[in-house]
Amino acid sequence: MAQSTQKAPPSPVPQDLRVLIVDRTVDRSHALREALEREGYVVLMPPAGRFDLLRAVRELAPDVIIVDMDSPDRDILEDSRRVFLEQPKPIVMFVDESDSASIRAAVDAGVASYVVKGASPERVRPVVEVALARFRAFQELKSELAEARNSLAERKLVERAKGILMERRGCSEDDAYRMLRQMAMSRNQRLVDVARNVIEMATLL
Repeated sequence: MAQSTQKAPPSPVPQDLRVLIVDRTVDRSHALREALEREGYVVLMPPAGRFDLLRAVRELAPDVIIVDMDSPDRDILEDSRRVFLEQPKPIVMFVDESDSASIRAAVDAGVASYVVKGASPERVRPVVEVALARFRAFQELKSELAEARNSLAERKLVERAKGILMERRGCSEDDAYRMLRQMAMSRNQRLVDVARNVIEMATLL
């Protein structure tokens, strides 16, 4: 029995995925826009006049940013860095020419995907999907790291509060911990908040 050679349909585009195109070349940006719209993306164009990428991101709220240019310049890299720090979005950069220094600068600026030899229509969608996946993975890692740091900081506060109670009350570490828990339950507060109060009170006495 002959096997079917029919290709699986492409994965669906997330509904209303908004893509902001940054390209100073009109003809090239028009071709990129057509390629994206054929793939089902909602394409956004920056406002006319003096361009500010961070402002455009705030006003247009894109899901992905695509920068298409001959080679990355200092201004666009700095704009990308500002977006990465203040309004994190996955950034795809298509360039015609590049070198090792430009690639390092783009990565440092938070670019999720960096593609040399321009934005050919057939590879726009996979590149965007990879950028989205990388961005989401990075954001999850960043959130987990922040949570771990916060947890460590809270544990340090509890340990410091226990030390204060042990010194002031002459009790054991277990007793100091039980006192903190009892205060937290009676006041309906988090243990770390009670520990912070104990530390603040100790600095006043």
